[in-house]
Amino acid sequence: MKLQTQIALTPQQNQIDYTSKVLLMGSCFTENIGGKLEYYKFQNLQNPFGIVFHPVAIERLVTRAINEDFFTEADVFQHNEQWHCFEVHSKLSTNNKDAFISNLNDSLKNLKTYLEQASHIILTFGTAWVYRFIETDAIVANCHKIPQKRFLKELLSVEEVSAAIENTLTLIKTVNPKAVIISTVSPVRHIKDGFVENMQSKAHLLSGLHEAISGQKRAFYFPSFEIMMDELRDYRFYEEDMLHPNNLAISIIWERFKDVWIASETEDLQKEIETIQSGLKHRSFNPSGEAHQKFQINLQKKIETLQKELPFIKF
Repeated sequence: MKLQTQIALTPQQNQIDYTSKVLLMGSCFTENIGGKLEYYKFQNLQNPFGIVFHPVAIERLVTRAINEDFFTEADVFQHNEQWHCFEVHSKLSTNNKDAFISNLNDSLKNLKTYLEQASHIILTFGTAWVYRFIETDAIVANCHKIPQKRFLKELLSVEEVSAAIENTLTLIKTVNPKAVIISTVSPVRHIKDGFVENMQSKAHLLSGLHEAISGQKRAFYFPSFEIMMDELRDYRFYEEDMLHPNNLAISIIWERFKDVWIASETEDLQKEIETIQSGLKHRSFNPSGEAHQKFQINLQKKIETLQKELPFIKF
């Protein structure tokens, strides 16, 4: 007896292996998949400007990076004794303006390098709801806890979603035509917008995304949203907030992602790395004991052997 429906997925060509470089940008679900790639030590860069939720924010950062449109004093502002930028996440904010601008531009250079060199680019779109700063009439990536009365809340149309994603893909292809671009819609529910409004937002994202990648070469869709909604349609797969996928759900979606996009020949290396990761987390009851010392020596040998094969790996 089957107790759940399952989405049929087919392994793709040009899969991710340990020679690949993967850039991930987008909503917080990006960090779930990115966290798995990082755990298994695939080469990756995750959200250099922090979490960005909507297609316009991703488009703007990609445009800045490719055009080398560096941040200046005009792009930052002070609020609650911190310097912020409307185009990036609050986690980058700091109390030193010059250091903040310098860090933003270092991240921009890093993003451009990865856009030019990445073998795979994963874009995760979280919402079609956006906030427009009234004073500049510009859509922002983050409101930085500025009073909501200074913003207008808008829902991007399907056409606007499609245009932003298509522009992003076109820009990437100008500097990296061989990159494989994998897009997905985040299964995280944005209930603060409202239940109906959240589903309306996801619908706009799905429609606009499929319209944008239709007919595009080396552009693919991965159904994270559908796996969560249709395969894992039970609250036991959610965190306590009932909004975010829990570790079990993330692991299941990761396994499904692996089936499609991770080369099977990396499996043995993944197992070796998982053994090392478990060893690094091990806490001995007797750190000075002979058994633990031997364990540490063997673990270090495993790390050194692996690093000879994959020099870029750091633990």
